[in-house]
Amino acid sequence: MTQPLKKECQSNYKISFQWKDLNLFVDLAGEFGLKNLNAFTEEIKREISRQKTQSMTFDLSGICYLDSAAALALVQIEKESVSRNIPCRLINLSDEAKGIFSVIHEDALTHLPIHAEKSGEGVISQMGQASIYLARDFVNFVTFIGELLVALAYTLRHPRTLRGKDVLFYVRRAGVDGLPIVALIGLLMGLIMAFMSYLQFRQFGANIYVPALVSFAMVKELGPIMTAILVAGRSGSAFAAEIGTMVVNEEVDALQTMSFDPVRFLAIPKVLATVIVVPILTIYADLAGILGGMIIGITSLDLTVKTYITQSMKTIQVFDVVTSLVKAAVFAGLISAIGCQRGFQVRSGAQDVGKYTTSAVVAAIFLIVLTDSIFAVMLYYVKRYSII
Repeated sequence: MTQPLKKECQSNYKISFQWKDLNLFVDLAGEFGLKNLNAFTEEIKREISRQKTQSMTFDLSGICYLDSAAALALVQIEKESVSRNIPCRLINLSDEAKGIFSVIHEDALTHLPIHAEKSGEGVISQMGQASIYLARDFVNFVTFIGELLVALAYTLRHPRTLRGKDVLFYVRRAGVDGLPIVALIGLLMGLIMAFMSYLQFRQFGANIYVPALVSFAMVKELGPIMTAILVAGRSGSAFAAEIGTMVVNEEVDALQTMSFDPVRFLAIPKVLATVIVVPILTIYADLAGILGGMIIGITSLDLTVKTYITQSMKTIQVFDVVTSLVKAAVFAGLISAIGCQRGFQVRSGAQDVGKYTTSAVVAAIFLIVLTDSIFAVMLYYVKRYSII
């Protein structure tokens, strides 16, 4: 970057105008910079507008300080004069001043700003492009799942390659650290469901069915799906941001240079830890939801603790608990996989990290809801046509 011309200056700036016939001679002395830009440009323009001018000459020999802003202002004055067919010269420029003027692209002063071309694409074309983008994103995700399964198979064949400390670290961060918020959300969900169902059941004197409704809903659906959404917001985004930052800092390239498989080295510990802790968090969420319903049952429904627990146990079956934990494990695999995959998609800058972190959470929640709907239909027919 060119430094401003700077010498010892005795004053701010001084401009002397001399008219010889219709030729204007301008002597510049002192400091010319951004701080007095408006003052000296207005003074020069006022003098130029006083009478008709045939030519202008600026003598820069007395300048002791000149920065790029002042140089640009002088170039603009020169360009305006030339556009009015008034020759203008800048004379007695020092080498330093020439260096400052050299960084100013004069052609850019007359060019119009560059605008993006307006797209003439219609709604159909935009929908097509969005479909192509979704299809490519799906293919990339399936490809990453394949790489993840290959890395997992290698880890199972070579257990010593698994970094146990990393697995325990992510177990603590995704599981233990997330336990308070999961339990609180589960408790509040149980309270809300029990209270709202009580308002409806009391019209028919069916308060005794509130424990069954709360327990069944928490174990069957709300426990797994709410826990998965919370883990997606906490851990899925963290996985994407962590790996994305490593990509930006070229740490992933360094791992490849050292013959480490990034998927096996970075993704496998995260996936295993998430699959371990999410079913456990789901159990805590179910218990917290049942406890929240019990609070309403005892305080508003005149139910005893024994009655509430008995009614809940009559409703919950082993099949429901097992399928709930299976769903939680599948959700955990999807959350960790999409978080790691989005992290590896980062290419440059913090903006990409934020973009793909947000994408990881949105995609994970969508996949959770989609998978849950598939489980709902599939488990219905499994239970219907089996002896379980």
